[in-house]
Amino acid sequence: MPEANSKPVSKPKSAPQKALEKLGLLRDIDLALHLPLRYEDETRITPIAQAHEGQAVQCEGLVSESHVDLRGRRQLLVKLEDASGELLLRFIHFYPAQQKSMAVGQRLRVRGELRHGFFGREMVHPTFKAVDENTPLPSALSPVYPTSASLPQAYLRRAVTSALQRAALEELLPAGVVPPQLPPLREALMFLHHPPPQARLGTLEDQSHPAWQRLKFDELLAQQLSQLQSQRERARLQAPALNASRGGIHEQLLAVLPFALTNAQRRVCEEIAGDLARPQPMHRLLQGDVGSGKTVVAALAATVAIDAGWQCALMAPTEILAEQHFKKLLSWLEPLGLQVAWLTGSVKGKARQKMLDAAASGEAQLVIGTHAVIEEKVRFARLGLAIIDEQHRFGVAQRLALRQKLASMELEPHLLMMSATPIPRTLAMTYFADLDVSTIDELPPGRTAIVTKVFADGKRLNVIEKIQAEVARGAQVYWVCPLIEESSAEEGAPPPLDLSNVIETHAELTEALAGFGVGLLHGRMAAAEKAAVMAQFSAGSLSVLVATTVIEVGVDVPNASLMVIEHAERFGLSQLHQLRGRVGRGSAASVCVLLYSGPLSATGKARLKAMAETNDGFEIARLDLEIRGPGEFMGARQSGAELLRFADLQQDGLLLQAARRLAPQLLDRHPDAARRHVVRWLGSKAEFLKA
Repeated sequence: MPEANSKPVSKPKSAPQKALEKLGLLRDIDLALHLPLRYEDETRITPIAQAHEGQAVQCEGLVSESHVDLRGRRQLLVKLEDASGELLLRFIHFYPAQQKSMAVGQRLRVRGELRHGFFGREMVHPTFKAVDENTPLPSALSPVYPTSASLPQAYLRRAVTSALQRAALEELLPAGVVPPQLPPLREALMFLHHPPPQARLGTLEDQSHPAWQRLKFDELLAQQLSQLQSQRERARLQAPALNASRGGIHEQLLAVLPFALTNAQRRVCEEIAGDLARPQPMHRLLQGDVGSGKTVVAALAATVAIDAGWQCALMAPTEILAEQHFKKLLSWLEPLGLQVAWLTGSVKGKARQKMLDAAASGEAQLVIGTHAVIEEKVRFARLGLAIIDEQHRFGVAQRLALRQKLASMELEPHLLMMSATPIPRTLAMTYFADLDVSTIDELPPGRTAIVTKVFADGKRLNVIEKIQAEVARGAQVYWVCPLIEESSAEEGAPPPLDLSNVIETHAELTEALAGFGVGLLHGRMAAAEKAAVMAQFSAGSLSVLVATTVIEVGVDVPNASLMVIEHAERFGLSQLHQLRGRVGRGSAASVCVLLYSGPLSATGKARLKAMAETNDGFEIARLDLEIRGPGEFMGARQSGAELLRFADLQQDGLLLQAARRLAPQLLDRHPDAARRHVVRWLGSKAEFLKA
C-alpha cells in the first residue's frame, strides 16, 4: 500500500511528445496555429500507365513481387501492378516490418515521384500504406507540417486535427473590426489544415488566400495592440525631468567641440532634449548611417542629464566599441571637469571596486562599459539617462536590467537607443511602433565617398599587390576574415568549410609585406592584447590590421583607406555595410574590396551587387530587409522567438496599415477583447516588445 505522502509516478513522455514540446507545441492553440508547409493530393488515384515522369502521383495496386536484392547495395524491390501497368518500388533503407507489410498479394496505396529506372517506371522511397478495395480516399488535401526526425507526419497530423476540435477559436474581436472579406478564424484554420481538393494551391502557397489573410491580420493586430499597450503603460511611468542649466556642461561642450554640428545632428539633439525635459521616460531610437555622428549626439544628451544633477550610463555590445566611446567622450568631457568611469569585464580587483564606488556615490557622472554596467553589483546614485549603442545586439533582459537601475526611487531612467542599421519604415511600424525615432540623415562634411569593388578570389594576389602600393605611400589597410580558425571535425562529422582563416591570412600578409607592421585581431584574444593591437594600429605603427568582425563597429582610424573583406558572400548585407564604414573617415580616397568564392547563390549575388551600387545605409537596410527578412534587424529583441510567424512585411503592408489604424480604437472601446487577443497570439512574447 503506497504511503499517504507519496507522489504519483508520472508516465514517461514518448519521443513524439518530447518533440512536440521542443517545437513549442504545448497548447491546443499552438497546434492549431502550426500551419502546413505544403500539401499533398491524396484524394485521387492515378492509373500507373497514365502517370508522367517527374510527377508526384498516388497509385494503387497489388504487390506481385517482393524481394531483397543483395547485388551491389542491399535494397528492397517491390513490384506493384494495377489494371493499366506495373511499377517498381525501390527502398534502399527499410525495416523487416516494412518488408512484411509489402508481401505478395497485399494491396498498397503509394505516393511518390515517378521516374524512369533501369527496369522501367519506378518510385524510390515512396510513402505507402496497406489498404483494401473499400478503403476510402481522403476528402481533403493532406497537409505536410514543419516537423523533426522524432515527430512523424502521421502523429503530428493526428495531434493537430485533435487540437483543432478542442482549441478555443471563438471570435474575440467585436463585429466590424475584422475586414469583411476575411473568414472567421475557425473557418480559416480548418480550411488551411484541410483544404478541399478543388482549392487553388497557388493561393495557399503564396499565402494570398483569404484564410491566410485572416491569420496575418489577427497576428499584426495583436502585435500593434501589444506595442500600443506598452507605449501607454510607459506614459504612466515617472522619470526625472532633465533640463540643461544655463552656462552648464552642455553649453560648454558645444563651445569646445572641434567641429560644427550638422543640421541633422542639431535637429535630433532638440528632439532628445524635449523628451528629457518631460517627467515621463523617454524611449527613443537614434538611427543614422555609419559615420553620421551619433556619438556626439549621445555625449550632448549625457550632458543634459549631468547638468540636471543626474548620472548617465552608456552601454555598448563589445569592449572595443565601449573603449572607443570611452576615449572619445573622455577627451571631450574630462577637460570640463567631469568624471567618467570605465566598467567592462576586463576591469578587475581594486580598479573595478573604485569604479563601482564612483558610480554608487554619484562621483562618476558618466559610466561607460559593456554589459558589465548592468550587473547586479553595479549601483547608481541617480541614474537619469541610459544610452544603449547597437541596441539590437542586446537581449530583452539586458535592456530591462539597465532600465530598472532606478527602481528603488520609483522612477525610470530615460532610454536612448542607437543603431547604425537604419530601420525601414515597414519594420519601424511593426516592431518599433512604441518608439520615437530620430534619424540623422546627413553625413558630416569631409567624409569621402567609398568606392566598392567586387572580385573573385582568383584576384587575391592582385589585391595584395594593391595593398603593397597603399602601405608604401603611408596608408593603412584592414583585411577582414569570416573565421578565426577551422574547427576540427569530430568523427563522422562533415569536413570544415574551406575558408581561409584569420591566422593563415595574417601569416600570408606578414610574409608579403616584409618591412611593414601587420597586426592580428580576433575575438579569442585577451582584452589587453586586443587593446594593445588597436592602439598600435590607431597610432600608425601597424600598416595592416588582419581581423575578424570584432572591428565591425566603433573603430575609427582616419588614415585607413583600404578595406578588404574576404569571403564577402558569407556576410550579411548590413554587416558588410558596417565593415565598409571603417574606411572613408579621413580625407584620402577610400576603397572597399569584396573578395568572394564562387559559385555565388542568388542571395550572395544580390548582396554584392547592392554593395557595389550604393553607399546609402537606408537603401542598404531596405534591400537587406528584402533579401533576409526582419530577423537581421531585430537581433536579440526577438529573444530567439519570431514575433511574426505568418505576416510578411514586404507583402502585407495594407494589412499592417489596417491593424495599425484599428489598434487604438479596439484598445479604447474594447480593452478586454484587446487583451485576450494579444494573449492568444503573442502570449509571453508580448514582453519582448517592451524592452
